[in-house]
Amino acid sequence: MIRAFYGLSENPFSGDNVALLEPQQEIYDTLRVHCQQGGLCLVLGSPGTGKTVIKESLKQTADSKRMLTVTVSRTLHTYLNTVKILCQAFNIEFEGSSFRCEKRLIEEAYSLNRQGKMLVIIIDDCHLMEMDTLRRLRLLFEDFPKNHNIILIGQPNLMDNLSLTVNSDIKSRVTYSVITRKLNPDDTRAFILSQLDRVKLGHNTFTDDAMELIVRSADGILRKARNLCLGCMLEAVRRREKIIGLENVNRVLLQPHWREDHDLAHI
Repeated sequence: MIRAFYGLSENPFSGDNVALLEPQQEIYDTLRVHCQQGGLCLVLGSPGTGKTVIKESLKQTADSKRMLTVTVSRTLHTYLNTVKILCQAFNIEFEGSSFRCEKRLIEEAYSLNRQGKMLVIIIDDCHLMEMDTLRRLRLLFEDFPKNHNIILIGQPNLMDNLSLTVNSDIKSRVTYSVITRKLNPDDTRAFILSQLDRVKLGHNTFTDDAMELIVRSADGILRKARNLCLGCMLEAVRRREKIIGLENVNRVLLQPHWREDHDLAHI
């Protein structure tokens, strides 16, 4: 709908090929170094602060000749099912017991190592994973070649769990950790403008007042900025207006999920 109305060849504010902002680029560059050296990395942050953007950039820029990147996103599974998901990501058979699956994974890891490939395993939403499952995965990865890199992505309470004495065996192996912060207003604005540039829309698509309200309402959360811009564009399509002004943004912000709790109490 948006593409047809604005005459675009691709969707605006999509998650594909997003240009990293400066804070995200720094995290990405550090993770790439650890991918070459091997390690255990933690990327933590509140929802919507850019963890997924960094993860997708790692996957999209991986050199298939030198690096294999696999992702585990379904972290609420048991250990056996998680191992089977890993087997599926490695394109190997996953029938049988967890021991057999582990054996095949280790063999495949060494095979890739002999081919000169680096191995990057990304476990998303890791704060939802049972610590026992995470510990058993850690023991599995201990038998992998030493140049592999494990990246755990989750919310900050994962660090609280790792700080418990019982989990010190995992925390002591962490080689890099970072918390993704909220964006400052300039970075939020730069993200919006970069997305307009990507689809070849003019910066005047949002008026100055509309842009300021979007930046303020997003409160430094990348996902909020993206969803609010998309909501405004859909509202503009509905009203047949190609320039998005202050009234358009306010109409979107009236939706209950954008309202504060104390505002909803008076509805």
